[in-house]
Amino acid sequence: MNDDLIVFKKLIEKKGYKFTMQKKIILKTILDNKTHLNAKEIYKRIKEKNIGLATIYRVLKVFNELGIVKEININRINYYEMKIFSGNPLHIHFKCYKCNNIVDIDSQSLNIDYLKLNEKIEIDNNLEIYDSNITFIGLCSKCREELKCQDL
Repeated sequence: MNDDLIVFKKLIEKKGYKFTMQKKIILKTILDNKTHLNAKEIYKRIKEKNIGLATIYRVLKVFNELGIVKEININRINYYEMKIFSGNPLHIHFKCYKCNNIVDIDSQSLNIDYLKLNEKIEIDNNLEIYDSNITFIGLCSKCREELKCQDL
């Protein structure tokens, strides 16, 4: 078992859960993919391992509660990305409505503006923000280019 899995195993067990083979396989699938996956996409990648979709939903719920993954809801579909140790805890998402690709927008200047916005919302509304999700929806550059070529 690699070092990342050992860290997650200890965290999961510390919170009173068993680190089952299903949890290990689902976690490894999320860790190995650089894209945002929904439960059905995870299922497609691991269905040959005889892990049902209901199990995937239960495991993702536990991972989300433990702060291992972050759940991003876009158009009533939950996508998951690593939250703990991701190296990119603060970022904005962009989802292409044509190809459904989700892109992380990571910019130091945008991150500073993002933090300022969170702080302003906290101060103006007497709140304490722990997390936020900002998602823009539109056309990615690849799909925009395809549309331009179709118009010619």
